[in-house]
Amino acid sequence: MPAMSGHSKWSQIKRQKGVNDAKRGAVFTKVARDITIAARAGGGDPDGNFKLRLAIEKARGVNMPADNIKRAIERGAGGGETEQFEEITYEGYGPGGVAILVEAATDNRNRTAADVRAIFTKHGGQLAGSGAVAWQFEQRGAITLPLETQDADDLALLAIDAGAEDVDTDSDPLEVYTPPTELESVRRSLEAAGVRIDSAELVMQPTNMIEVDAARARANLRLIEHLEDHDDVQRVTANFEIPDEVLAEAAAG
Repeated sequence: MPAMSGHSKWSQIKRQKGVNDAKRGAVFTKVARDITIAARAGGGDPDGNFKLRLAIEKARGVNMPADNIKRAIERGAGGGETEQFEEITYEGYGPGGVAILVEAATDNRNRTAADVRAIFTKHGGQLAGSGAVAWQFEQRGAITLPLETQDADDLALLAIDAGAEDVDTDSDPLEVYTPPTELESVRRSLEAAGVRIDSAELVMQPTNMIEVDAARARANLRLIEHLEDHDDVQRVTANFEIPDEVLAEAAAG
């Protein structure tokens, strides 16, 4: 399925680049914001708050200290006069008509909207109205499974048995996709089967990928990187296939 290969390539770039020290603080800030929002919405007990549990697992995945996680939960669950973040999704187009979704968490929607618009404009894209590109994406559960000591085909069978919709056996780590409502049950089933899990999260996935030439692919990658560098932006998703040559450049850069 092209949509999956596109998502896999994108994930691959992120993994190969890794998280350098300069960006680690920004990553912690964004993950903490996820935890705070989830705790405020559904309470501070991860056993009874699925979204909080996912946010905590993501924090552990980037080696965020336990004290930071605890403080973020307390900020959200404790009420009080803390920053009030709201989640907003911006929609836009990158060079070549690429559809881009920008998921943000902000305490000042006017500032964030202005900043996101400026980044799109500066890098050859444009911010669009609500509903302009969202129909080209669907929410899915995404689980990644490391392949170091596990066979891809065996893992794929386990995942399908657990209720997964799709498995991308060409990616490393293996990428498993579920309906949003089944993410937790599939994760639990895989863990019960002794499978090691790298990450489990809800993602927006393109339903159709488009092809762009190498120059436009590079331009879109630059745009997305600048969007992701913004403090309020939690995640960026786009629907273009990354040519192999550009993939290699991005991974090496």
